Amino acid sequence: MRLPLEGVTVVAVEQAVAAPLATRQLADLGARVIKVERRDGGDLSRGYDHVVDGTGAHFVWLNRGKESVAVDLKTAEGRDIVRRLVDSADVFVQNLAPGAAKRLGLGTDELRSNHPELITVDLSGFGTGGPHEQRKAYDMLIQAEAGLISITGTPETAVKTGIPTADIASGLYCAQAVLAALLRRWRFGEGASIEVSMLEATVEWLGHALYTQMFTESAPPRMGLGHTSIAPYDAFPTRDGEVLIGVQNDRGWRSLVRDVLDAPELADDPRFVTNVDRVAHRAACDAAVASHTRRWATDDLITSLEAAGVPAAQVKQMSDVVSHPQLRARGRWREVATEHSVVPALLPPATFSDVEAAMGAVPALGEHTRTVLQGLGLRDQQIDELVKHEIVTSDPRLPALTSS
Repeated sequence: MRLPLEGVTVVAVEQAVAAPLATRQLADLGARVIKVERRDGGDLSRGYDHVVDGTGAHFVWLNRGKESVAVDLKTAEGRDIVRRLVDSADVFVQNLAPGAAKRLGLGTDELRSNHPELITVDLSGFGTGGPHEQRKAYDMLIQAEAGLISITGTPETAVKTGIPTADIASGLYCAQAVLAALLRRWRFGEGASIEVSMLEATVEWLGHALYTQMFTESAPPRMGLGHTSIAPYDAFPTRDGEVLIGVQNDRGWRSLVRDVLDAPELADDPRFVTNVDRVAHRAACDAAVASHTRRWATDDLITSLEAAGVPAAQVKQMSDVVSHPQLRARGRWREVATEHSVVPALLPPATFSDVEAAMGAVPALGEHTRTVLQGLGLRDQQIDELVKHEIVTSDPRLPALTSS
């Protein structure tokens, strides 16, 4: 069977996390993604670190299955190469600094004027217009501006999330919008101009916290591992560690105290009968649960909670996740090639029953410059001239071909 996006070509002038995550999802679904990078070092994330056998962890995560073309967009010849690529593409994605794409002649209006069926995506920190349009927009800054940091952490300390949440949110919405636009084009023949703001994507993820602020005029407190609206919902001590327990309804509460903790008197305690009651008396509720859980060994408590259908877990370390038995049992690990080695990679979360995600190799900088330019009709001698004049870079491991 065929992958859903086979035959779709995406050109991406992208860097860092948000846009590369979006286009990697499209590549996994079968699209041809041509990644346009700077000649001097390429995508910023190539240099964040070199922990994956010499390749950056972010870059390996975000760029498998793409073709890398290294071009100097400050030159007229470089810009012409990208415009020619876009002329034969279905989708163009960019997350350059605000206004940069337009200054390079790669603005949405210009690209679509001669290619109305083209789908363009401008992914930026704050969107077009407004007082923050020109602000720099790294993930941490967006988490701060969106209010996410203010509600994340403990009562004493606000923290950012341990993953680039703003980047991931906007990358997911970008990919979703491209898929919707492709569906509309196939049905009605219409292209699309799409804009995705990291700020707006992150604020959307605030969900209940935003509504709590609007309708109570009070922000949800930082709860650490707890939950503002549910109790008991936290880490509870055991003899040899701790267990996270999350009881989301009153039936679950009764199962916890009667079937697991052997404390039936708590089920009918007027302070704890309903979730609203338990939240109102959270400290007493948590203390009562902890007085019983601390008598258990962690593994025994997890087993008993699972048997009773009470949601529970242990905090896994990264080393535990790498060998997680559920991922192993479901066969979720594959291997992808990088310029230095073959490394493990997880299958995308959405599984098609009849076809597996493409999961191609992670490209070296400029690895596909020559083949992509050949596809535009350039002869090897012309490509060699572009390399000589530092307009493009071809991966040095690939020998330059010359022809008369």
